[in-house]
Amino acid sequence: MSGFKTLRAQVRRRLLISYRVNPDVAQTLIPEPFRPQIVDGSAVAGVCMIGLQSVRPGWIRPRLGLRSENVAHRIAVEWDEDGVTRSGVYIVERHSSSLLPVLAGGRLFPGVQKRARFTLDETTSRFRVAMSARGIRVAVDVELGGPWNSSLFSTVEEASSFHEHGAVGWSPRRDGRGVEPLELTSTDWMVEPGRVISVQSSFFDQLPEGAAVLDSVVVMRDLPFFWDTPAIVPERVASDSSSVL
Repeated sequence: MSGFKTLRAQVRRRLLISYRVNPDVAQTLIPEPFRPQIVDGSAVAGVCMIGLQSVRPGWIRPRLGLRSENVAHRIAVEWDEDGVTRSGVYIVERHSSSLLPVLAGGRLFPGVQKRARFTLDETTSRFRVAMSARGIRVAVDVELGGPWNSSLFSTVEEASSFHEHGAVGWSPRRDGRGVEPLELTSTDWMVEPGRVISVQSSFFDQLPEGAAVLDSVVVMRDLPFFWDTPAIVPERVASDSSSVL
C-alpha cells in the first residue's frame, strides 16, 4: 500500500461466512505462488461482511474517521516464506459503500475496491445485510448465538483461531502487476457463534455444482482493528523479480 502504512477503525459488525470448497476449483481462483489451505480435505473460502466506523490513518483522532460497509470474497491460502509455510487469505474482490476507498483503493487505502450498494436491517442479535454491485450480489441473514454447527471446525474456538491466523490478506495491485499484503490485527480479538438463516452469494453460487458448500459463520462486534503493511514476500516472488502473480 503506497499511502498510509497504518489504518485504524472500530468494527461495528463483522460476519465471517465460511464455505467448504473443492481444492481444485479453489486453485483456479488464486494466483501462484499461493495454494489453498486445506482443512479436512477441503479448501476454505468465504465472505467477510464488515461494518466499520472511525476509519482513519493511525495518527488521526477517531472522531474524524469514515464510516463504511464492506464486503470481501476470500480464499484461505498458504505460501512459503524464508523456508516457512505461512497462512493468510487471498482476496478475490473487495466492495465498499464509501466512494473514497473506491477512488483511493490501492493508493491511500488497502486493495482495489469497487463501489456497491448496501441495505441493512440489523438488531443487536440479528444481522440482515445485502450488497449489490455490477455482476455480483450477496445477501445474508444471520442470528447471533445458537449451537455451533460446522464440518470444518469442531468448536467456535477452533474457527476463531483459524481466522485469526489468517490475518494477512493479499489483494491484486491496482496496476495489475502482482499482489500486495495487508495485515489485520486487534487487541481484543473475539468471535461469537452465529446461526445462518439464509445466505446468497453469486460468487460462490456460480461455481460448478457442489464445488462450494456453506459451512458456518462467526460474528465479531464492537472491536478495534488495525491494518498494517507487513514486510513479507513469498519466496517465488522474491527469487524472481520479474514474476507477475
